Amino acid sequence: MLNLLLIAAPWYFSTPEAREMTDRMVPPGYHGNYWGPEATRGREDGTLPPIVLTPQMKRWDEWGRKNLRAGDVVFRLGDARVAGGWFPMSRFLANASNSKFSHTGIVAEEDGGPVVYDMGQVSVTRQPFCVWILDNVGYFGVKRLLPEYRGRIPLVLEYCRDVYARQVPFDYELGLDDTALYCVELTEKAFRRAGLKLSDPIRLGDMERADEYPVQMMGIAAASRWALKTPLTFEQEVFFPGNERHGIWASPKLREVVPPTFTPGYPLMGDHGLPKMVSSAE
Repeated sequence: MLNLLLIAAPWYFSTPEAREMTDRMVPPGYHGNYWGPEATRGREDGTLPPIVLTPQMKRWDEWGRKNLRAGDVVFRLGDARVAGGWFPMSRFLANASNSKFSHTGIVAEEDGGPVVYDMGQVSVTRQPFCVWILDNVGYFGVKRLLPEYRGRIPLVLEYCRDVYARQVPFDYELGLDDTALYCVELTEKAFRRAGLKLSDPIRLGDMERADEYPVQMMGIAAASRWALKTPLTFEQEVFFPGNERHGIWASPKLREVVPPTFTPGYPLMGDHGLPKMVSSAE
């Protein structure tokens, strides 16, 4: 298995195969960040097709408008893959860090409804919540700042809008500087810009279940030596969505609004229904 991973190394950190639902919404031949400022303007002026809401997207849109608030941190399990689509990187990181989630984003109330600032394969994205949730393939959850901190939310969103406007690129090297970002890093740094530290980074080698995946861990480290200017090491510190003990989910500055709930954004949820709130909307 390790030999196979080493052979696949040059492709490990190439652009992931377009497997997630929002990738499939990109028109054929489009290049760049389809959820960035340029494409958003294109949908507004008619040079790109508008977003058409499916029935399940309409349900999520209604749910988001009713329940989400500016500054909320939304969590999901994604299905981003590398190695030509063979290796499920999002699921691996969630499992190795003992989290139900692989991904975080920050909610803003814009254009008459909730949008989510996040990182895509290219750079910072801004998607309607009902689009963002389509890439959830497992657990979904929401956390909200405690009342005494909610006055900082404008600063949190100011950071999100700034990195979105500047189109800060995705950080495949998972570094902690500001030249590039990955999704959880964007979330953490947005709150830190407002003076609120939510979590501490964790060494890759210290992930709670890292020892259960020795082949995958060694394969990723080996592959990064081929693909990245700064290879990944087990000593490298990374921000994680986390669980009750570590990461953003464990932050004492946040309260639970929606507990980890198995509610995939796609396909249609059927009888499973939408998430239930565990606290008031405010």
